[in-house]
Amino acid sequence: MADAPRVYRQRERQVDARAEGAPDHLDGLNDEQRLAATASGAPLLIVAGAGTGKTRTLVHRVAHLIETGVRPERILLLTYTRRAAQEMLSRAERLVGSASRSVQGGTFHATANRLLRRFGPAAGLPGDFTIMDQGDAEDLMQIARATLGVAQRNKRFPKKETLQYLYSRHVNTERSLDALLHDEFPAFVDWQKDIERVWGDYTRRKAERNLVDYDDLLLFWALMLDQSPELGARIASMHDHVLVDEYQDTNALQSRILRGLCGANGRLTVVGDDAQSVYSFRGATVRNMLDFPAQFTGARVVTLERNYRSTAPILDCTNALISRASERYSKRLWTARTGGEKPWLVAARDESQQTRFVADRILELHEEGVPLREMAVLFRAGYMSADLEIELARRKIPFDKWGGLRFLEAAHVKDVLAFLRILENPRDEVSWYRILLLMPGIGETTARAAIETMAQLAWDSGAFGRYAPPPRARPAHDALVALLEAMRNATPTDYAQVSADIARVRTMYDELLRDKYDRPEPRLADLDQLQVIAAGYPSRLEFLNAIALEPPQGTQDLAAGGADQEDDVLVLSTAHSAKGREWDVVFVIWAVDGFFPLARAIGDDDQVDEERRLMYVAMTRARNHLFVTYPIHTYGTRRGADYTMDQLSRFLDRGVRETMERVALGDNDATAPPDTSPPAQPVDLRALLRGRFNA
Repeated sequence: MADAPRVYRQRERQVDARAEGAPDHLDGLNDEQRLAATASGAPLLIVAGAGTGKTRTLVHRVAHLIETGVRPERILLLTYTRRAAQEMLSRAERLVGSASRSVQGGTFHATANRLLRRFGPAAGLPGDFTIMDQGDAEDLMQIARATLGVAQRNKRFPKKETLQYLYSRHVNTERSLDALLHDEFPAFVDWQKDIERVWGDYTRRKAERNLVDYDDLLLFWALMLDQSPELGARIASMHDHVLVDEYQDTNALQSRILRGLCGANGRLTVVGDDAQSVYSFRGATVRNMLDFPAQFTGARVVTLERNYRSTAPILDCTNALISRASERYSKRLWTARTGGEKPWLVAARDESQQTRFVADRILELHEEGVPLREMAVLFRAGYMSADLEIELARRKIPFDKWGGLRFLEAAHVKDVLAFLRILENPRDEVSWYRILLLMPGIGETTARAAIETMAQLAWDSGAFGRYAPPPRARPAHDALVALLEAMRNATPTDYAQVSADIARVRTMYDELLRDKYDRPEPRLADLDQLQVIAAGYPSRLEFLNAIALEPPQGTQDLAAGGADQEDDVLVLSTAHSAKGREWDVVFVIWAVDGFFPLARAIGDDDQVDEERRLMYVAMTRARNHLFVTYPIHTYGTRRGADYTMDQLSRFLDRGVRETMERVALGDNDATAPPDTSPPAQPVDLRALLRGRFNA
């Protein structure tokens, strides 16, 4: 029997939000919000459920502090983005006037920069330091990597992006390199000492050039607080109150900073929702919220449970979903809104039917008056929307995609498509250049020479085979010649010919991809999806034409109307990128084990818990209508006979399903009538164009 969830229960005295003589800056708050806005004394944790008005509550708390005599310049408001801080301070100004302009607000990194400019010289950091962005940091890491010569060996060594990622994780999570390597990059465990040498050289180079990276900003702030009692006391004395938004998204280093700033006194207020802690891949940890009462002695906890966003049936469903979390704060969201239909749980035969259902329902709701901008389709990872993107483009439904790369703009997808393009058109110089630069031993000089040779041979299909490469490029040249010849001479199949072509390309390309990226799995999943999509086309030419003429992009020129409709676009988004947003209608697709939760998370209880929270985030974005869809079958190719039976996401157990309307889609696919029009008369387009321009 599974362990019972660990639930943190808090009892707080309730107050009357409608008490006579209430100050103006507290008007309109409900009981829980008022309690949070006016609490005094001990450190305060506000557990704000989805849609419960946490921003409003934090704004009113800032206003209340000012109205009760706290000097605005001695209030520090830390937010996840600069825009969030500006919005809160603007709203506070409407409540208490221009005094709120003196409140110190911004992100953790911006605040750290400001403090380091002022106090850094006293701690050995000249105030004129330069901040590197991530790309700069990776390039400097590469210089250190190359200088030490650690990669000049037979065994693979982490690339600069991985070295920088590990460094950032180490700093922000305060986990050892040994633990990070064993958990995330076991293939590099034997390189631990050399990675530490690279980090040492990287650190030396930053110091010599007076450079700091993003992670150093927070680390130096923390070190000033806890390594220099005098300097730490000066920094901590600057503010009487510190308020932190989105506390569930903070990491271990940020929690350490707050302990240094506020100690055990009552100057700290944090607001967040443990049920929406979904950024562990950035170093965030839900433990900051769950352990707050232990880290800050005598802490008070106020829970906001009244939801102003969703209908009651949607809340019943999402409450049931999150109640299965293994560790959480006790809360059950409720709403005063009446009516509303149950969320739909839609079973489709396969991905193709799932896609058609979503597109059909979007058009139906749009005809009923719901703007496209008030609808969103959410998914666990960016590649899961590939089939839908193509269908939306085909139907001229405009959309924007948030999170991840646009599917057909991803470098690895474009690489594979380049192979198909040169088979259809051997003169495609751009695709040749792209492919050649992928090959080991072939650089720009060799690629240019090969292209020049093919041009001299009139771009004959076998021209590349007659090019004589330099010795270092011969193995790659021979392998590419063999692959292209095999693809040209392949026996046509009855179905999925284009998918078969991509499979042949991948016999070479997958290894190149694994060598190029230290974490290739998401990109390999993209290519799996590309194969499935390609299987729906009868020929390479039709497939390439379709994606060239109607690429699935979020362009507003797909809209059927005029300028007034330019902003009326559907949103496609990863669940992560949808956090903090809301729509009238939300579709959550691919609610299948292996997709949501992702397969790589299933073996780890903490990751499964985070995946559950991520599905909760996705489903709580809906105001009025929620549709959760899943395909029963996943086909290796659309026209193939082989398929796997999908298992409905483990998060949608019987108790959750009882709060939903079950819908099974029927088999009502329509087929296009055959083309009976007479054959077209032959025409020479090139000759016509030459005649027009006297060529």
